Amino acid sequence: MFRTIADKVFCFDVEWIPDPLTGELLYGVEHNPPYSYEESFRAMWADAGATPEKPRPFVKTVLCRIVSIAGVFRDATNPGTPDLKLVSLPTNPDDAKWDERRILESFLKAVGGSHPQLVGYNSNNADIPIIVQRSIIHGLDSHGFAERPDKPWLGVDYFSSSGEGSIDLGQILGRWGSMPRLDEIATLSGIPGKIDVHGDNVWNLWLQGRVRDIVNYNEFDALTTYLLWARTAHFAGLLNETEYEAEQTSLRGLVERELAAGRSHMQRYLDRWDELKKTITARCTVV
Repeated sequence: MFRTIADKVFCFDVEWIPDPLTGELLYGVEHNPPYSYEESFRAMWADAGATPEKPRPFVKTVLCRIVSIAGVFRDATNPGTPDLKLVSLPTNPDDAKWDERRILESFLKAVGGSHPQLVGYNSNNADIPIIVQRSIIHGLDSHGFAERPDKPWLGVDYFSSSGEGSIDLGQILGRWGSMPRLDEIATLSGIPGKIDVHGDNVWNLWLQGRVRDIVNYNEFDALTTYLLWARTAHFAGLLNETEYEAEQTSLRGLVERELAAGRSHMQRYLDRWDELKKTITARCTVV
């Protein structure tokens, strides 16, 4: 269980797919017109132990390509209610210039510059390693993200097993086979889990050029991670009942502002949230 809430918190999630370039460089898949990136995917899945029952097994993160990073940034440096902001990379999914390198560099500059407390789900085992691995592959500077202070009070350390620079809710809530999926524990808690898309569908959306749909899905997971973080912080005694309710209200306000700004997919999140609350309340009042 974590013990602190920093003034700046970033609840984030990363989406990735098998990297077609991996298929070409390591598996000898030729990408001649018409390009068939799916052939690369299948080569990597086969090497990872694909079976008819499990045709798309987990592929090592280093062999994958990041296509989206999204998160909720919570800033409590000023008195009063913390400010919440939804951050999505790429900022413009329709712009081809937003490749993996640009996504990573934007993330590293933002996080390395402000050093928020990172919160994710299975993030210490997956999200942070893939960010590091793919950044090294691209030859990027970490912009302070990789700094390791000599003492815990001298700065944020995202790689310390004893510090709280990086909070992994998955590790806190389960171990190995007992770790619930994010959508499982979220849904049972009245928090929207998976909506429309699942993680193993991201590769197909990418092949269809539907990057915006991937970003939308990524944002949903980031919102869910934030709500689960607040619920866990309440359990840990870091937020009292009133503060916990305020966090939920603030997050809902953020979603409603995004919806008012023309981001219509946010309505699906609100609808699912309301539906879960109604269902759980009804079940809990049954004698």
